[in-house]
Amino acid sequence: MEVQTMKIKDLDANQLDRAASMLKAIAHPMRIAILSHLEDGKKLTVTEIHNLLNIEQSTTSHHLGILKDKGVLASQREGKNTYYFLKHDSLRNIVECVSRCSVD
Repeated sequence: MEVQTMKIKDLDANQLDRAASMLKAIAHPMRIAILSHLEDGKKLTVTEIHNLLNIEQSTTSHHLGILKDKGVLASQREGKNTYYFLKHDSLRNIVECVSRCSVD
């Protein structure tokens, strides 16, 4: 399957608004950390993420809700667990860029 890349100048106002909304949702240290654990197609539960980041489960749920609401993450229910994962594989590039750009 061929992936089409669009340039920012080709996006309409609604698409730009959605993109800005997604970037705003990502622009938080804890949310960047969450995304870094979901790279490479990983699917994790709230419990797994809160254990990895050593933060309260309610805080983890709050951040996951924001990321899901803004279209950054998707979720899938399997039995008693809900797994969170990157909604679009291309979001991996943002996480990689942040990692590269934050190293002096």
